[in-house]
Amino acid sequence: MSTSSEQKWLITGANGNLGKRLIRFLAESRGHSVVAVVRSQRARQQIEALALGGSAADRLSVEVLDYSDADALRGAAQGCTAAVHLVGILKATANASYEEAHETSCRALAAALAGTSVAHLTYLSIVGSRPDAANACLASKGRAEQICLSGSVPCCVLRVPMVIGEGDYASFALGKRASKPVSFSFRSASLEQPIYAGDVVQAVYQAGTTGVEGELDLGGPEMLTRKALTARAGAILNASPTLISLPLWLGLTMAGLMEAVLANPPVTRAMLEVLDHDDQVDPQAALDALQIGALTPLDDALRAVLG
Repeated sequence: MSTSSEQKWLITGANGNLGKRLIRFLAESRGHSVVAVVRSQRARQQIEALALGGSAADRLSVEVLDYSDADALRGAAQGCTAAVHLVGILKATANASYEEAHETSCRALAAALAGTSVAHLTYLSIVGSRPDAANACLASKGRAEQICLSGSVPCCVLRVPMVIGEGDYASFALGKRASKPVSFSFRSASLEQPIYAGDVVQAVYQAGTTGVEGELDLGGPEMLTRKALTARAGAILNASPTLISLPLWLGLTMAGLMEAVLANPPVTRAMLEVLDHDDQVDPQAALDALQIGALTPLDDALRAVLG
């Protein structure tokens, strides 16, 4: 795939933290053009409020459409050379099922890209996803991965664990937990392998510009328990948090009760299971394939997102 500085990228689900970061990276740092695809006018406004520097704003256009509309997606993809699919959910609701968010959107995008100028697709997924996973979210993501990989456009599935970046919810939650004298967590021995958002953006860029194909698991540079991660974050914040571990079954029971009585519960069992997943990834194979030398050290990432 060409590494020309004049590439045009299609980004679906572009209004999330990673999407906005990727837009800024591509348009400002690399001089690429971007077609950002979102599904609401509110999301469009979030993209347009990025205040890109220099002439980068002139290289950005925003399309509002339904992610299941293959014809509309095909129109948005015209002239693009690479695509990045960031659409996904951790919590299914009555109005947004896993199948619709993951499989339906991937099926529509794969059909839309066929026969267009797009030469490569990168699909961002979750570590642990596979079609036969016991967890509903991870199984749906796994089926979505296979849809993308079996499409006519060469595809790289990039699976990542917890992503931490400036201004995102995961970093906010970690900082809040680490700054308290005492906080609670379900199964604090759960293994985390956080990766810096800037590294994920770099990986997506490398996949799209070098044309890497297949499935890659890219975890952060360190694997540690949730309790240890909270302590590391606390050290950055000059705090000494005590994390009290609660049994996961208690959280699953509470989530099940909320699912039974609330139309839109704040937490579901499937969501808790994904967050509880033990992340154990050797990132070296992915780094080699993507031609990335090294990842941002964990303490540097924590300083960036908690400072």
